[in-house]
Amino acid sequence: MNYTGKNKTLYTILIAVCIVGFWLFDNFYTPDTYSTSDDDGQETEIPAYLLPNSSTGDITVHDHFMLSYNEPFEQAEWVAYMLKKSHLTYDDRKRPYFIEDPKVRTKSADWRNYKGSGYDRGHLCPAGDRRFSKYAYDETFYTSNISPQDRDFNAGIWNRLEMQVRRWAKRYGEVFVVTGGVLEEGLEEIGEEDVDVPEYYYKIIAKGDKEDLEVLAFLMPNRESSEALQMFLVPVDKVEKVTGLDFFENLPDKVEAKLESRSSVAGWKF
Repeated sequence: MNYTGKNKTLYTILIAVCIVGFWLFDNFYTPDTYSTSDDDGQETEIPAYLLPNSSTGDITVHDHFMLSYNEPFEQAEWVAYMLKKSHLTYDDRKRPYFIEDPKVRTKSADWRNYKGSGYDRGHLCPAGDRRFSKYAYDETFYTSNISPQDRDFNAGIWNRLEMQVRRWAKRYGEVFVVTGGVLEEGLEEIGEEDVDVPEYYYKIIAKGDKEDLEVLAFLMPNRESSEALQMFLVPVDKVEKVTGLDFFENLPDKVEAKLESRSSVAGWKF
């Protein structure tokens, strides 16, 4: 169809408006929930008010977790997921190969960066939290879900914290988890792609509804420790300060401020 004069101008304007509209929707629309899928086809919804902001805008939603990838550091700045009591199984799964994340726009780092580095390919969403199906388990082996961890730390206190989170999920029915390394300038780097090695890792766990949310935040050096887990409890404000991220940003300001300024184990069974 040929367009001339005013018709052509109007057509051009319409196309431009559509392009801008789609761009605005893609960059500024925030859904109320993000849906991930259980192995039985039922959806697990992650309320948007639980999620931190993304400093990169590179958010990837997988079937059993979601993440914000930080390309300069070649890893996720956070990985978030719901852990239900029904997810906790002891199915024996064969460990697959680590593979690059097909959904990360900038491509996640190759697993070979870790080879010979002396660091573990440390899971952020633990494979042990996703044993309930082969697909869910295998999904945790995307390289977007790993970060360089000291081997004793990974097998030691970090593993103890992961097991404690599972006990909470079993006791309370469901918990929300967001976790990652503290990404900052000047970190040690490994591999040809310069994967940064965090000096600290954080994990924030939440339970309850929006009206009665209870939160614990942990901040741990990337080394083994025999200290009790409670020794690494910090206010969420502390994690925000060291990461530059804004957690629970979609809660009302007063609720967010109160929730993030305190560090209390009340309501949590260790």
